Amino acid sequence: MYSRLVASDPTWNGRFFTGVKTTGIYCLPSCRARKPKAENVRFFPTCEAARAAGFRACRKCHPDDFARGADPLLETVEALVAEVRARPAAFADAGAVVRRSGFGTTRCFELFRQHYHTTPADLLLRARVEAARRLLAGGDAPLAAVAADAGFESLSVFHEHFRAHNGLTPADYRRLRQPGPFTLALPPAYPLAHLLRFLGRDPNSLTERLHGLTYECTSLLAGAPAVVTIEFTAEAARVSFEGAEPFAPAQAHAAHRLAVNLVGLEQDAAAFARLAHRLGLGRLVAGRAGLRLVQAPSVLDGLLWSIIGQQINFAFACVLKRRLVEHVGTPLSGGLHLLPTPEALARLEPADLRPWQYSRKKAEYVIGAARQIVAGTLDLAALPGLSATRAERTLLAVRGLGPWSVNYVMMRALGFADCVPLGDTGVTSGLQTALHLEERPDVDATRRLMAVFSPHRSLATAHLWQVNKPLL
Repeated sequence: MYSRLVASDPTWNGRFFTGVKTTGIYCLPSCRARKPKAENVRFFPTCEAARAAGFRACRKCHPDDFARGADPLLETVEALVAEVRARPAAFADAGAVVRRSGFGTTRCFELFRQHYHTTPADLLLRARVEAARRLLAGGDAPLAAVAADAGFESLSVFHEHFRAHNGLTPADYRRLRQPGPFTLALPPAYPLAHLLRFLGRDPNSLTERLHGLTYECTSLLAGAPAVVTIEFTAEAARVSFEGAEPFAPAQAHAAHRLAVNLVGLEQDAAAFARLAHRLGLGRLVAGRAGLRLVQAPSVLDGLLWSIIGQQINFAFACVLKRRLVEHVGTPLSGGLHLLPTPEALARLEPADLRPWQYSRKKAEYVIGAARQIVAGTLDLAALPGLSATRAERTLLAVRGLGPWSVNYVMMRALGFADCVPLGDTGVTSGLQTALHLEERPDVDATRRLMAVFSPHRSLATAHLWQVNKPLL
């Protein structure tokens, strides 16, 4: 228990509480307060036991709130974020967000980083961009009016930020309501070779494939099955899709979101590269400073992969996923298949997956998660809009999802910026090579070593996955 306290391990929260005799305070194991000496610590099974022994609750980690399932501090931050997202124009700048929070600047930034993996300024900017997308998708107001209604200070600032986050100008985004392909502008010096290596990692996949510079994947676009095609050049990505008729603008907007996530336009690769250089680890980003973390085509895809890929090698995980898609997925044009729906998976029994070489536990986890989705107790559509803290707690409650799986889903399917799939062999071997360690770090050492990359640990993970691969 003391080792879990020293490691600030959140997975042990609620399993015991720690009392510090020198301060008279009791905490959660994950509390970030200064760590006490072992001889000054007492352990308690409940908050009531700690209070009965004369200890009082920590005001930093709020153990009583955790014990009763409440988290007023998190709820306060979530309410503020909901307000910013609903009315971004009501906040002139990040300072206005901080003032509205009621916290000091340092504390507010700390809470945003902890619960949303971002800063007030960046969250406000993203809220403005999202508001502009809604306005452009649903109306014909002049661009100057859209910019003002979304909270941008000028039309030029609006164009700059909108294009950086979407790969399209506002006018081009509005034209998505018309049938036809569209082209995303890639950032300067985009490391396309690394993206293509990732997209082609399973040449036998039934849900996606790469031929030269052309990538295809299957997806549900606004509920309609479709094959999305992306043709890459060094500077751009031309996107088209073939799906159900008639054309619906919502399908084009969904295809755009898929493509933006795939190439990582909203990830701050430049900020991570600057951080790596400040840490004296420029070698970690050498030759791939603009690397992004490739997002899964859907949350369901990321969730299934996190379960299937647990504790087995990549090649066998690909085989298992292919067999599931082949038997339960929906065939589409060109030999590709749509990922199995939660409803189709929920109708299976674990014994049905055993002939496809699924272990009993893995089969139970896949089917169990699908049944939770169908029952409505696991809402995949809501996950991307939650705080990172709430999303993590939601996923950890799913049977079969541990810290590695949850962080994998949060990085690759939900787009959170500060996650580490603890126990991942690619991360630990990358750390060993990049930091010239004598041996691969264990989970606790990985947590400590990765802390310096916060709030960009997801991008750090993407770079560490590349460290021991051949240079491109």
